[in-house]
Amino acid sequence: MPLSAPHRLTLLAALPILAFAIWIRAAGIGTAPMWLDEAYSAYAAGKGWHFLWTVVPRYETHPPFYYSLLRGWTLLAGDGLVAHRLLGLVCGVAAMPVVAVAAHRLATLAGAARTPAALAAFTLAGVSPVLVWMSREVRPYPLMILVYAIAIVALFAIAGRRREGGPLAGRGFAAYLGCQALLLWLHNLGPLYAAALGCALLCVARVTAMRRADWLWFFAGHAIVLVLWLPALLILLDQAPEWVRATWLKFGTEGLWLRATMMFTGSGDDARIVAGLLALSGGALLWRARDGRRLLAALLLLALLPLGISLIISATIAPVFIVRTMTPLAVPAILLFAIGLGWRRPRQMRLIALAPMLWLIAAQGWSDIHQRRQSEGDWYRALSWLQPRFRPGDMVFAYPNEGALPFDRAVRDKGLAMPSRPVPTAIPTLSPPPGSWYVSGSRGVPSLDRRHLRSIAEAPETRAIPTIWLLRLGPWAYDKGDVFLEELSRERMNVGRYRDKAIDIQGLRSSPARGGGPRSDGGGERPDAR
Repeated sequence: MPLSAPHRLTLLAALPILAFAIWIRAAGIGTAPMWLDEAYSAYAAGKGWHFLWTVVPRYETHPPFYYSLLRGWTLLAGDGLVAHRLLGLVCGVAAMPVVAVAAHRLATLAGAARTPAALAAFTLAGVSPVLVWMSREVRPYPLMILVYAIAIVALFAIAGRRREGGPLAGRGFAAYLGCQALLLWLHNLGPLYAAALGCALLCVARVTAMRRADWLWFFAGHAIVLVLWLPALLILLDQAPEWVRATWLKFGTEGLWLRATMMFTGSGDDARIVAGLLALSGGALLWRARDGRRLLAALLLLALLPLGISLIISATIAPVFIVRTMTPLAVPAILLFAIGLGWRRPRQMRLIALAPMLWLIAAQGWSDIHQRRQSEGDWYRALSWLQPRFRPGDMVFAYPNEGALPFDRAVRDKGLAMPSRPVPTAIPTLSPPPGSWYVSGSRGVPSLDRRHLRSIAEAPETRAIPTIWLLRLGPWAYDKGDVFLEELSRERMNVGRYRDKAIDIQGLRSSPARGGGPRSDGGGERPDAR
């Protein structure tokens, strides 16, 4: 069936937006090394199914479902750097038309202009800084964003069905339940998103008109989701006490407003102002529409409830609020912004909303081009410093042991031969020596006391290594007082140091000198590596 002229124009407008969105997501995904959390994902996915479902739950608060998906993906696409990131890229691009469909359905329910709202949502999803950022991550967030968007489409389908007097049960309700279950299994904060979806469902399902069969479907469906989630809940309950007791993350109120709004607008203050104007325009349209207040309440719950709960938990129990964990909340915010272009009468309101919409799109697109994702440390740069200094027989000691994960990935990406030894063992160290403690809240990453660090430093196999390159991630947390550095330095001299954010590498070469701490042979420290 041939497309009508308006549809052809819409398609022509969407194609360059899609091309820009793909380019800004794909550009350079093979040049930036995996950072620590990405390396965790790749490490777990590469260990095999038995490790994923028997070992990962013993040290990870996150369910192993995403890692299993990633393993299946890499078995098909390959296990290189680009192959790992392609899963997030595909999910990030796929989210754009889903968000557009959600905006189209929302406009239909609100009696608003559908094409402007859908095209605006498509564009905003294409340039949103946090959605672009997450599309480049080897983490569950791009998939969570896609699933959250599909769940919102399902909610609007339920709203339309219930408006026409139809029953709750149907394809929309089945899709909603499936998305809830996926979110619960994708991340340990999935319950916050599932709760927001449940509250939003109560807003749009016309509960006062629900019959006995509808309530049976409602409770039975959610009971099935809870039963399916039970194994993941048990993992969370088992791991959470260690996280609460030992995590090094801190929750503070400094800059909280900026962090709490970044997923909606990006980092610019001008973007926050125009986003507020668009939210007011969209909220005013929904307020005046038939059933619009239900839809507005649903959008606000979907955008704000997980954020609010995460802030409360962070302030009272343990820090769980991190911007990247909240990025799916950009989807309902985009829908609220986009519906502001759906005014039919008075049409002046659409023109009033058009200027801030164009400003927001331009500001976010400019941000995407000039502000690439912040690196947690450039492992490729560290390797370029280490490679000419690394000699046959040398070894990298990674303390804590998780430092070996991004280091080994970078070494593999570059095709180098630099063996590493995680201290005390490879991830996870589930039975650390007595006197050890967990700094990060993960049962797989211990810090050791001086006695055990000394025994490692004085072991014959350690003494036989010509030069030990001590790699420490966050020594202020894991090696307070430079205890391991001091023990390794007793019979060695310092031959250079590299520092870049959390990455700290020090070369310690065998020397007849004893005691007195590390000496330097002039290797020096890269002044630009701080």
